[in-house]
Amino acid sequence: MKKIIFFLAFSCLASCQGTKEITTKSEFKPVKYSNTITADELKTHLYIVASDSMQGRETGSIGQKKAGKYLISQYQKDNISFPQGAQDYYQHVPEAFLNAKRNEKLPDSENIWAYIEGTEKPDEIIVISAHYDHIGTKNEAIFNGADDDGSGTVALLEIAQAFQLAKKEGHGPKRSILFLHVTAEEHGLHGSRYYTENPLFPLKNTVANINIDMIGRRDEIHPNTKNYVYLIGADRLSTELHQICTAVNEKYVHLDLDFRFNALNDPNNFYYRSDHYNFAKNGIPSVFIFNGVHADYHRKTDTPDKIEYDALTKRTQLTFNIAWELANRENRIVVDKK
Repeated sequence: MKKIIFFLAFSCLASCQGTKEITTKSEFKPVKYSNTITADELKTHLYIVASDSMQGRETGSIGQKKAGKYLISQYQKDNISFPQGAQDYYQHVPEAFLNAKRNEKLPDSENIWAYIEGTEKPDEIIVISAHYDHIGTKNEAIFNGADDDGSGTVALLEIAQAFQLAKKEGHGPKRSILFLHVTAEEHGLHGSRYYTENPLFPLKNTVANINIDMIGRRDEIHPNTKNYVYLIGADRLSTELHQICTAVNEKYVHLDLDFRFNALNDPNNFYYRSDHYNFAKNGIPSVFIFNGVHADYHRKTDTPDKIEYDALTKRTQLTFNIAWELANRENRIVVDKK
């Protein structure tokens, strides 16, 4: 009888340990990689992307193209390639497309993309987007666009670097991730519209879009705290996407999530005003991460010195953790709403 008990106990111990090992691997905590997203690195990138030398990054301008080259240089530095099926880091957006709806005499421009292939479900794609254009110059004044959307632009660089480190250490995402810097947002969301009308990967394979547009400041509604962020649109198409955003924040980041601009009757119409909308209108669950507008919005005073880099860091980490969960969960999120 003792021998039988010992055998059963040993068998249970071995079985339990095996289960623990599998669970630990499948639920590997992203904290280590999230913590590689730092205020210092975000600041270094932003002081370059939103510098006077970029001349406000107007769509198709020399300054925007210069900013694009900087982004590409950082992906190359981190050994993050352009997507499979593409010839380089550029998705060219022709002037005929940019001017078709309202002729603003915009020149050719480019979306910029980088890519980390999934280890288990490579055909399923998570798109993380931010627009890297701004409004250029007016009367010789440079509109740097540090928050709009330099903050989201540099966040993508740091998120990609964190995922690439995870991949290098054997924890690459199960699903593929497309890092998409879109052009011409300020002229009508044209860059994201071009991508969704000319997708490199089939839209039916695109699991979700996380869009970052202005995450480096606080707005007038939150004068006494920077520990917040607005989430917009997560529950419009998928209950699961909303649940993931809130659960990930509660577990890892602890920002105050503000949903007031997610209301169907929001008079600001923010849901329709950034690049996530072109994914959402195609049935792709999308969330817009946003700090709200402030006194420097679309003014020449939107400069890198005004950014609250600790807040930018936490919001970038939230984005990374949402993307990590979407990329690594067993099943793709379900579209359960129209």
